[in-house]
Amino acid sequence: MRAELIDAAEQLIREEGYPSVTARTLADKVGLKRQIVHYYFKSMDEVFIAVVLRAAERMRESVAEAAASDEPLRALQQLNRDPYGAILSMELHALANRRPAVREQVAKAAEEFRDLQTQILTKILERQGVEPAMRPVVAIVLLSSLAQVLALESAIDIRRGHAETLEYVDECLRAFAQGQPTPLEAAPPQRKRRKATATAAPQS
Repeated sequence: MRAELIDAAEQLIREEGYPSVTARTLADKVGLKRQIVHYYFKSMDEVFIAVVLRAAERMRESVAEAAASDEPLRALQQLNRDPYGAILSMELHALANRRPAVREQVAKAAEEFRDLQTQILTKILERQGVEPAMRPVVAIVLLSSLAQVLALESAIDIRRGHAETLEYVDECLRAFAQGQPTPLEAAPPQRKRRKATATAAPQS
């Protein structure tokens, strides 16, 4: 029953937003009386924290699967682009802004997710003998943030520029996996344009 209540809370958060989660809505979702929620959880904060902790556990499992795949970075990119996860993450971040007890758990889970991804990238670079021009954690922040923004936009039917951006990221990840220069690295440096010098007309 506790697991069913957590399921119901997560579904309500994703579909209707975190403010929709109350003892009454949870009880209605599982078809029981409101008292059942208070039997398993002392407060609504405990309900939300349970959702965060379970999401964090799923995240660890997914990251472990990505790390074991043939192309870990591509797998991580797909994980960050998951619309379900992106929407849940957005709602939990908004919730964390309102509830200090939940904030601690959300921040802990988010930083753990970032650390795990950074460790994977660092190991890949070491294995390939690559000296990165960018700190691994910076690359992870950029890649994961981009993926999550695109996922959130797709959820509300904003897709302008998505295909082109994803194609470019895919080319970069493929090149990196093959030990080749990325499209950005392979592009020839652009020459600076010289400023046109105005020539004074001869005076008569």
